[in-house]
Amino acid sequence: MTDEPDWVTPEVDTKRANVARVYDYLLGGHHNFLADQDLGRSMAAVEPNVRIFAQANREFLGNAVRFLSSAGISQFLDIGSGIPTQGNVHEVAQQANPAARIAYADIDPVAVAHSKAILTGNQNATVIRGDLGEPGEILASPAVRELLDFDQPIGLLLVSVLPFVADSDDPWQQVATLRDALAPDSYVVICHGTDEGDPARMQALGKVYTSSVATRAGGRTRADIQRFFDGWELVEPGLVYISQWRPDGQAARLEADSHVWGLVGIGRKPVS
Repeated sequence: MTDEPDWVTPEVDTKRANVARVYDYLLGGHHNFLADQDLGRSMAAVEPNVRIFAQANREFLGNAVRFLSSAGISQFLDIGSGIPTQGNVHEVAQQANPAARIAYADIDPVAVAHSKAILTGNQNATVIRGDLGEPGEILASPAVRELLDFDQPIGLLLVSVLPFVADSDDPWQQVATLRDALAPDSYVVICHGTDEGDPARMQALGKVYTSSVATRAGGRTRADIQRFFDGWELVEPGLVYISQWRPDGQAARLEADSHVWGLVGIGRKPVS
């Protein structure tokens, strides 16, 4: 007998905090456990705005998808998609265009299991278990290739996933591999934590986080985040704090100063 919910697969360690589940907790979701909740509360003790950050991050994702949809993008590849919650990419994109196609990829088995359940019956959306550290495997996935046409523009979504990749794993090359596979007029959407506004607070938050989660987490400088867009054209307003990218909702509540930890941007692949 087990008291675990039926969506908990055998490989899920419910006693240790998990990236996707902590984010779910901060968003007010229900697919998390005591370890995730404890870490979320510890993070809030260091940074009281952490829940607002999570909500603003989610709102930016929706705004970005709407922007890309208005620019004619009807295909999306969302890597590090996390546990489904309100305002999922397929919901936002297919509201704008019912024929929009979305491929999700996440390393977390809980996120993948829930995504599969939500996407049942949706012929224009799929999910795979995939690791950003192996971009070639994501690009070669039959499920992704069957759904997305890489000869046509695609919206690549890398929202709050790159902070969990160590410099030693060369995330810039991982992103370059993904960008190179996309057709001209494709877009890349990035949200990334930065320590440029308040390094001490960001470092303290990172210390609390990594004490409970095995995955690396941390901010990067503006220059290092800018490198993820190399060779692509940043659309207005450029690489800015999350509170400055067409703000509304929770993002509008954030101060555009040291309390704003996230830089966001959208890049477009030029036509050569």
